Amino acid sequence: MAGQQTDLQARRQAAQPEPRGQRSDEGSPTLRAILALAWRCWPYYRPQLKHLVTFVLLNSLTGVLILAALFIGNDLIENKIMLGERLQPMQATLLLVGEDYVTTGQADEPPLTDEQRRRVRLGVILLGGLLTILLLVVVALVIYYMVWIFQQINQRLRVEMLSKAERLSLRYHSATRTGDAIYRVYQDSATITNVLQFLVITPIRIVAWVGFCIALLMFFSPWLGLIALGAALPIALLMKALMPRVREAARISREAHSDLTSRIQETLAAIRVIKASGAEARMMARFDKESQAALDAAFRMRLYILLLAIGVAVIGMTAFLIAEYFMATWAMAEKATYLGATVVLVGFASWNLGAFKSASGRGDDSARQTAEFAFTWAIVQDILVGLKRAFYLLDQEPAVAEPASPKPFPKALRQVSFDKVRFGYDAGKQVLQGVTLTAETGTITALVGATGSGKSTLMSLLLRLYDPDAGQVAVNGIDLRRLGLSDLRAKVAIALQQNPLFAMSVANNIRYGRDHAPDEAVQAAAQVACADEFIRAMPDGYATELGERGGKLSTGQRQRLSIARAILRDTPILALDEPTASLDAETERRVLGNLAEWGRGRVVFIITHRLSTIRDADQIAFLEEGVIKELGRHEALMNQGGAYSRFVQAELGGPAHD
Repeated sequence: MAGQQTDLQARRQAAQPEPRGQRSDEGSPTLRAILALAWRCWPYYRPQLKHLVTFVLLNSLTGVLILAALFIGNDLIENKIMLGERLQPMQATLLLVGEDYVTTGQADEPPLTDEQRRRVRLGVILLGGLLTILLLVVVALVIYYMVWIFQQINQRLRVEMLSKAERLSLRYHSATRTGDAIYRVYQDSATITNVLQFLVITPIRIVAWVGFCIALLMFFSPWLGLIALGAALPIALLMKALMPRVREAARISREAHSDLTSRIQETLAAIRVIKASGAEARMMARFDKESQAALDAAFRMRLYILLLAIGVAVIGMTAFLIAEYFMATWAMAEKATYLGATVVLVGFASWNLGAFKSASGRGDDSARQTAEFAFTWAIVQDILVGLKRAFYLLDQEPAVAEPASPKPFPKALRQVSFDKVRFGYDAGKQVLQGVTLTAETGTITALVGATGSGKSTLMSLLLRLYDPDAGQVAVNGIDLRRLGLSDLRAKVAIALQQNPLFAMSVANNIRYGRDHAPDEAVQAAAQVACADEFIRAMPDGYATELGERGGKLSTGQRQRLSIARAILRDTPILALDEPTASLDAETERRVLGNLAEWGRGRVVFIITHRLSTIRDADQIAFLEEGVIKELGRHEALMNQGGAYSRFVQAELGGPAHD
């Protein structure tokens, strides 16, 4: 027993919603923690590995081509066309010009003639135009390819998250707002592709580009590289100060938007009640307040990101302006560059206009890329929050677990039994307190009692939507916990008082869950539920399209379709929760008569308050405060003059007469 209680406590803790309001800036996440979280994404990346490798190679090749084109093009324009310097051999080959354009390396070689410079200019324009068109096409295809890969990864995670949400017990869903699960599946799941982009691809690109720029600046002068590296310290300090605020703002923003999604879902689900109560203005005022709170939270996060980006930009540009001063001084003095003589691709042996512009451009690139890195790292904080929320849902263990070696459902059902069943939705508050009940095949058992006595809870345990805290629910003496979940639920059909209908045809609503059921079976189920007549009177009969939640039907019609849906499943166990609450007396009599005939060889449970439904049951279980106070047929229980008799008299408003 102690072991059972420990297990129950663990399952209850697992069902609790994610703690809210805790600060996420209690210590910045270490690189190891970030990598561990990113590593959890690997199972979703692995199926797309060959595409990811292909994309990275294409992206890298494209970046190299762009860098080379910019570097070579800058020298051609600034030095060869503008100043008339002779070409390097590779440049002459690219422009398809003769050897008379190529430098000999001698100090007194003549510059290019005006005609040669015009020829070089024309070649640069044609080659540049061709390369631009080619690169635009390649970049567009690479981006399209990237989006396709990311969508495949995101789709896999979304499907798994929703599948996990479906497998979690109702204990979890009762403690969590529906909109929160929707937001996690739809929005937080998208962070898995952002991890790849902002934690891998973008940082690699930025580091490679900045590394290239600093290395090139070192070729011109070591002082330029030192200035660039010197700006790194204040930037690191600024990022350390602002990143925790960005992360905390990201958490609050996502929680606020999750709450807003819940509010939208709850509002639309209860739109009829809201209209009927004249509560539209009050509901809109509440929505406006929560929507503004979500927008404010998102704005606050972006404000911190903006402050970080501005701070990094100021530091970077300050370092760049200092470097600009030195570069301009060296260019005016035509000072020799540090390693210019070793660069054979372009001729920047000394500081000139071309060298100044090339070095200045790379310094500017370095400053902008550093600012982009700070912005990217700020976005990573939001990604980490979203990724944790997505994986939180996947980390939940179902309180109702699949058995390791499930037993098959009995081929011949003899009985369904509840043996000393105890259960509570919350710790310390029991709804069922030792219920014992047996229902034999071929019988109808009516569950009767006041609201909250545990009737619907018994049927939830029968479907294993929950597991009992103590005792067992069994079929033919086999504990339901030893049966496979899908096998069990395939053998139990339930019709709720408000079973949902969907925006599809009447026939498809009835066959929901049995998509391949033939039309004849659908119509036969509708006849048992006394729904065939009103369905055939509809404009398109069984093909009539229903509105959302069956809005075109009356409450009684919706209820009969729900009964027909349960009957079509043709299961050995049928549970009906207030099945005739919205039916008139004559329709109720016909439905119950059909159910009694159809239910031969099956176990049928009916939860009801209606005396006309109760009277014909084979046995009546009267529940009071989670205990079966009386059990028997209607006449016998009435003659006892006990709790059941008093309940019936209270329901009728006076003495009961058979």
